[in-house]
Amino acid sequence: MAFMNTINIVGSGLTAQQLRLDIVAENVTNSQTTRTENGGGAYRRKLVVFEAVSGRDTFRDIMARAASGLAPNGSSAPTAGGVRVAQIVEDEENPMKLVYDPTHPDADEDGYLEMPNVDMVKEIADAMAASRAYASNVTAFNTLKSVISSGLEIGR
Repeated sequence: MAFMNTINIVGSGLTAQQLRLDIVAENVTNSQTTRTENGGGAYRRKLVVFEAVSGRDTFRDIMARAASGLAPNGSSAPTAGGVRVAQIVEDEENPMKLVYDPTHPDADEDGYLEMPNVDMVKEIADAMAASRAYASNVTAFNTLKSVISSGLEIGR
């Protein structure tokens, strides 16, 4: 049932983009946080790293199955392709912002306050891109649903 693999691929895209939107929301929420729970200073922007899932077996996998006496296509169900979240990393590339505010309790001895490296323009652009990708996945799912429905109508 190839259409089930397609549903899994679309579903993985929807899940990945939803997490990306959640991370953007977390960044925006913490854009003024000067002290984190673990005492590590100001909040550092987070980024989502995606990884493609090919859904195809590698040559090494096929050879390992053949060596163990299994059929070339294997006895396990084939994995669908798609995308997965490889990791969520902190943005080390952009420096933290220093603001002079000697009255703030988190200011250093010189009166400078370390502010998060969250840039609202980048966050809005990232949210828009994730939102568009999510909408594209919804469109693909609706198209697939329509194709499956039309296929079922043939048998009537």
